[in-house]
Amino acid sequence: MVLIVAFAVFIAAMVACIATGQSIIFGLVVGFVTFIAAGHIKGFIVKDMLLMAWGSVKDSIIVVEIWLMIGLLTGIWRASGTISFFVYYGVLLVRPPLFIILAFVMCCVLSYILGTSFAVSGTLGVMLMALASSAGVDPLLTGGAIMSGIYFGDRCSPASSSAILVANITGTDLMTNVKRMFATGTLPVGITLIIYAVLSVRNPMNQVDDTIMSALSTEFELTPMTLIPVAFIVILPILRFDIRWAFIGGILSSGVIAVLCQHMSIMESVSCALGGFSPESTVLKEILSGGGLIEMFESCVIVTIACSYSGIFEGTNLLNDIQEIIEKMMNKTGKFIATLILSLMTCAIFCSQTIAAMLCNDLMKKPYEKTGSDNYELAMDIENSTIMVCALFPWCISASVPLTMLGVDARAILYGFLLYIVPICYIFTRRHWYKDKPTQED
Repeated sequence: MVLIVAFAVFIAAMVACIATGQSIIFGLVVGFVTFIAAGHIKGFIVKDMLLMAWGSVKDSIIVVEIWLMIGLLTGIWRASGTISFFVYYGVLLVRPPLFIILAFVMCCVLSYILGTSFAVSGTLGVMLMALASSAGVDPLLTGGAIMSGIYFGDRCSPASSSAILVANITGTDLMTNVKRMFATGTLPVGITLIIYAVLSVRNPMNQVDDTIMSALSTEFELTPMTLIPVAFIVILPILRFDIRWAFIGGILSSGVIAVLCQHMSIMESVSCALGGFSPESTVLKEILSGGGLIEMFESCVIVTIACSYSGIFEGTNLLNDIQEIIEKMMNKTGKFIATLILSLMTCAIFCSQTIAAMLCNDLMKKPYEKTGSDNYELAMDIENSTIMVCALFPWCISASVPLTMLGVDARAILYGFLLYIVPICYIFTRRHWYKDKPTQED
């Protein structure tokens, strides 16, 4: 009963934050205090619970470091012309009968390189939407293809904050997870490509407005040198370097390119990395403005507070009753479907991919261990459920922010085929990757 009341207060606080437009940090702080109080009622000392929380927070430091680096990267890549290079030459490849499928593929590639869905939707995504509007292509269909593409990279890029988060909370190796995500994602991506190929032929482009293209070529020197930072992000993780070195290389090389190619001063490039980039061209301000270290502070605070919950839950065994219910459900549905159901519930309630992933890990960890499953299996199940389905709820941050950037309504989610094809395919193919082991009750 104590835990039910604590969760009710937590959910109410989160809903109130969302309804009033306040930062969910306030709801998370209320939840933190509430769960501390619940543990105290169950007989635990407050000081001990704070130490439990701190233990989990220390484990999350690498995630915070990566997110801060992503902020630096997204700011300086805008300034150096790296993102603009991909947008400009990617759009040049677009052919009228292939617009939708190429929009999906380009968003896949850029989201894999950047590892962030929001940066891609706010740059290449906005550009593609402008092309679609000027060329008479269905904006909902275009928006859906973009949503599919940006969450391809958000799910399986070694630079993705969500992939790094899942690896960290489950105690698994990031690059091993990335390889498995590519393996389990091959069929869904193949099906999605076929669907978008058919829809592309049925929705060809008409006349295109090249105003943005002209602005890009005027604002930036789009030389192949702007691709050097990409090499650090793509190649170093493959060579088994720590992902932090990949980010450092990408950031520093972008700063050099911003000075040499875009004729910025050193202080201007540093300012873009810290506070974000704002282009001189009025046409490009809506597309390329943003990024920077400061932009990531709120996300870092959110993940830090959310991580503290894990220590409290584990140290006080507050989740035992819920985990027993989950175990019974797993016996009937199987592990992944139980995880998928829990993912849908946590995403719908907490509206945050980060919080949903952490709660799913906290709730599912012991039930998975009891069935003999390892942490890699749990990590893959979270990646193929929570990380993808969060964008299916229009009120969730994962959907609302990209949709607002793209200027389309929630109906575009229906055309984001990859978002739900991934979990559906995994339901039927999971047995090929992991064989469910019998539980004690079986």
